[in-house]
Amino acid sequence: MPRVTFYSRPGCRLCDDARRQLELAGPSLEIEEIDVDSDPALRQRYGLDIPVAVAGGRELFRHRLTPEALRALRNA
Repeated sequence: MPRVTFYSRPGCRLCDDARRQLELAGPSLEIEEIDVDSDPALRQRYGLDIPVAVAGGRELFRHRLTPEALRALRNA
């Protein structure tokens, strides 16, 4: 499985839920979590439009982890 960059922020319930689902989907999955509030450019880019997961330069999902995103992740 590829490395996943996961954009989130502390206190985001959707982010917490999506992170747990990612962890369950692939125990060997490497997840790099980035707080969008840690960088003004990321804060501007994503705002409240989180969580977002990216793998292989491609956005997997935004807001909620979907079955399609899970299939794409497993097939990457």
